[in-house]
Amino acid sequence: MATVETAARLHFGFQNLSLAHERLYGGIGVALAEPRLVVEAERDDGINCQDDRVAPYAERVVAELGVPGARVSVREGFDRHVGLGSGTQLALACLRAVAAAYDREVGVRGRAPALERGGRSGVGVATFERGGFVVDAGHPTERFTSDPPEPGAWQVPDPIAAWPLAEEVRFVVVTPDVAAGRSGDREEDSMRRVVERADPGIGDQIATLVMRRLLPAVVEADVDAFGSAVARLGRLNGAWYADEQGGVYRPPAGRLIEALGDSPVVAGAGQSSWGPTVYGVTRAGDGDTAAADGRSALDDLGLDGTVRVVAPRNRGAIIER
Repeated sequence: MATVETAARLHFGFQNLSLAHERLYGGIGVALAEPRLVVEAERDDGINCQDDRVAPYAERVVAELGVPGARVSVREGFDRHVGLGSGTQLALACLRAVAAAYDREVGVRGRAPALERGGRSGVGVATFERGGFVVDAGHPTERFTSDPPEPGAWQVPDPIAAWPLAEEVRFVVVTPDVAAGRSGDREEDSMRRVVERADPGIGDQIATLVMRRLLPAVVEADVDAFGSAVARLGRLNGAWYADEQGGVYRPPAGRLIEALGDSPVVAGAGQSSWGPTVYGVTRAGDGDTAAADGRSALDDLGLDGTVRVVAPRNRGAIIER
């Protein structure tokens, strides 16, 4: 039996969504220490998987690796389509677990396109590989335009910056119990419309923000500057998505972000991916206060949900045989 342990990620946004620039997408995000995903696999004849979340990935992995079959189970997991990147982590964990069960070493970066992962953002693949804070290179615009290549006909963009976050950093992660974020064909349609009408000037602002504020804050372990920069990145990305998600943030994320932003212990707040998960940047010593403010924000909106205070994960997936 082989076991793979990985965890969630936050996706802060993209560097560019305009066809007017030479590079498209370019994801920015960070690995989280939790919630965790633990996948187990062992050799079998055919596919033996009782979990609907993982069965399609198990089938693809077995075909991709050319092995007889596998028994695959999820020992620990987290919700899909809530902005925490479960799909990519699940696919890659399944790949590594099945390969390890057959005593094989595989590179997840090269295999991810066959599992239909890493087509836009490379953040999920990079955080699986190494953890930490990641900025990826994006794709040449002429290869993608508004219609991406056929599934599997892309390369996962490599990181152009990868850095561990300071031990002091914490994220208050709030996931309200509302409808899941966009995925599948609905997400593809939305992204196509966003790219076709994206303002190139926003990409110019993000380039300056990343180089002059965000990356220096990460390297210098400046929590306040980091929180302010990722919050600004989220607002700029939200301007691209406003017509698709009903505002700069997807409701009710905007009101949760506003409440977190008003907290004296939160340096900046934003929405992860399509939501509904939102986050606030805080410090380890302020975690209890930040969590209380997150719960108050949910209560004020009459919403149930989950509030976590989470450290960054500065390491990649762990494989045990």
